[in-house]
Amino acid sequence: MNLNTHFRNAKAELAKVIFPTKGQVKQAYIAVIIVVTAVAAFLALVDLLMSSVISLILG
Repeated sequence: MNLNTHFRNAKAELAKVIFPTKGQVKQAYIAVIIVVTAVAAFLALVDLLMSSVISLILG
């Protein structure tokens, strides 16, 4: 297989790719920010609870 054929095949495959629209990218970005914020808040709450329990146990 020669290099020309490889580039031609790569170009043909790239033409089949459907790239997301600006709206889809923005929607995904917002969803990621919301999920990351929720997970961070949950972990902070668990950390606070665990440290309080450990403080009570150790006196």
